[in-house]
Amino acid sequence: MTTGNSLLLAFRIFVPFALGYYLSYLFRNINSIIAPDLVAEIGLTAAGLGFLTGAYFLSFALFQLPLGVFLDRVGPRKTEACLLLIASVGSLFFAFAETVTELILSRALIGLGVSACLMASFKAFALWFPKEKLPFINGLVLMAGGLGAMSATAPVEYAVQITDWRSVFLGLAALSMVGAVAIFLIVPERSVGLKKSDVLSIKSLVGDINLILRDPIFFRYVPICVLTQGSFLALQTLWIGPWLRDVSGMNRSSVAEGLLIIGAAMTAGYLVTGLMASNLNKRGYKTETLVLWGIIVFILIEMAVITAEQNNIVLLWSVFAFFGTSGSVIYAALSQNFDVHLLGRVSTMLNLLIFLCAFLMQWLVGVIINLFPNTDEGAFAITGYFTAFAVILILQILGLIWFWVSRYILIGWSLNNKC
Repeated sequence: MTTGNSLLLAFRIFVPFALGYYLSYLFRNINSIIAPDLVAEIGLTAAGLGFLTGAYFLSFALFQLPLGVFLDRVGPRKTEACLLLIASVGSLFFAFAETVTELILSRALIGLGVSACLMASFKAFALWFPKEKLPFINGLVLMAGGLGAMSATAPVEYAVQITDWRSVFLGLAALSMVGAVAIFLIVPERSVGLKKSDVLSIKSLVGDINLILRDPIFFRYVPICVLTQGSFLALQTLWIGPWLRDVSGMNRSSVAEGLLIIGAAMTAGYLVTGLMASNLNKRGYKTETLVLWGIIVFILIEMAVITAEQNNIVLLWSVFAFFGTSGSVIYAALSQNFDVHLLGRVSTMLNLLIFLCAFLMQWLVGVIINLFPNTDEGAFAITGYFTAFAVILILQILGLIWFWVSRYILIGWSLNNKC
């Protein structure tokens, strides 16, 4: 195959999936901008806003295990194309929703519809690209998600000002339809080498899950990765915006501009993390090492955010977003430690745990904020923010402690197995 043909093939594989993940992150972050409109128009409390936004993560998480089977048995191309059609319908329903229940159900449909965007990308890349290229390629698609997060800030705020949030969701419904068609028609098919009779085999699924959960690297790294990535998603996709408004005292346009800067930092983080992981792999270092040190810095930055003055808060949140991406390369690390026929289930098992954690964290923050009365201006209580974010931080520190303690548990486990 010539270089030109190779580049064209890489383009056909990467770009449609990158568009899907771009949409996934745009949907994921958009409530951070339109939150004031939803609170004013629907009358949401902090807990209600957290639950509504988190409904995306809940449906996303609940579909991860069957999604893993579909990706491994049916393939990433057909799976994601079909699900993006559901996202399109969910966005259409959200545009016309009039009650909290309708909004929650529509948001859940959107979450279900984009639930394959990242995992289908990872699965397709694992099928088509060499293993040593995966951290970089995965980093590029994560960067596309970062661009989606950036689009969900000042550009969405501008669009809302000239139209309204309902019109924005009508446009997203159309774009999701375009993404589904692009993936189905442009991405080439590659057989995963499995029998049709194996599709949705419950016995096979349970056996594979048991095998994955008993693997030492999954057992040790997953708790800290789940807690940090879940917290990162919960805060970055919703609560940073209200923090800038209520704690830092920014107006709506300044919040949107701040979120754009933070989104750019996250995008850069995905790219740099992927490049660093690839370079470290070439030098013989494990991808897990980068994950661990990035997580430690991430936790330290969270401490700074909670304790620092608000003068440079956008800068601190930007560093938070940059290092929050460090846990994302754990997917590449896991893909290097499991057979290819298990990759879909390994990634979606981790995704289930991360997104379920994100839902719970996002809702928990709102519940804790609700324990404190709103200000006279109708803003959420500053004390509520600090209390909620401190609780989230403590949970992550417990996850880090588990990482160190579990080393000795695994040593004892290994010795027992040998005996």
